[in-house]
Amino acid sequence: MRRTLVMLALCTVALPALAQDAEPDWDMMRDPGKKLTLAFTQFNSGLGVAVRCVDNNYEAIMNGLPPAGSGESRELRLAFGDEDLHPQRWNVAIDDTVAVSNLPAPFARRLREGGRLRVMIPGAAADGRNLVHDLTLPVSSASIDETLTACGRDLVDPRDLELAALPENGMPANLVWQRAPRPDFPSPVKYARGFVSVMCLTSPDGSLRDCSVEAEHPYDSGFGAAALRATRRARVETLEDPGGPVPLARILYRTHFIVAGYQTREDTQRQREQRARERERRNRRTVQE
Repeated sequence: MRRTLVMLALCTVALPALAQDAEPDWDMMRDPGKKLTLAFTQFNSGLGVAVRCVDNNYEAIMNGLPPAGSGESRELRLAFGDEDLHPQRWNVAIDDTVAVSNLPAPFARRLREGGRLRVMIPGAAADGRNLVHDLTLPVSSASIDETLTACGRDLVDPRDLELAALPENGMPANLVWQRAPRPDFPSPVKYARGFVSVMCLTSPDGSLRDCSVEAEHPYDSGFGAAALRATRRARVETLEDPGGPVPLARILYRTHFIVAGYQTREDTQRQREQRARERERRNRRTVQE
């Protein structure tokens, strides 16, 4: 694999333009001055995959995707080995050929096993059909572990299976938001848009505890701290017993930050729908009381 400079800045990533389909381990980049440890691999199909720790923030990235357009997220369908393809929502960077994972550490732990990885991008082929990359990942006996360790992420984490079983909205099937987190935009504003994924445990009164940032992009945006502050005011409840005790559960809360006026029509519509769902739930509780 030809080694070239790999950079990720302002939500963009550049990876080597040409590479082989398998190597003994992933290529590495280390920059102590930027607190950067990065492992990457690039395929002849144009698709690249990278995981990195930068200033204690962990990210997993795919580049070389067809342009996503103006949306804040896109669907990718992934399968390791002979598994069935599984849909996932990935976040779109400012360079819309780059996607960033909501759960980078669990994804990295799967990547290091190497072997077959299929990536389907729905409707992305020139004729509107699904575009599929069928790749052979290098086994990573050291490189990916180095990135995980640099960020204090476990090399083995039993929570990965639990997180993989969560629905797309990150909430167990029997739970809904009573009061969804509403983070304030950090000040001063450094980036017009970004995202955060936060993992929390529920408390019996519906509050959230032991919250931690799973992914923050851009890494130095302040979005992670803002999202954590918002979880202090959030509450969940059960569908069967609104207002009753909430069982212990792990949830994944994801939010996008977009400067006013920067939203697409799709962004605005999603925000309206979320507010409408919350009003409907409040009205149902009022009637029941």
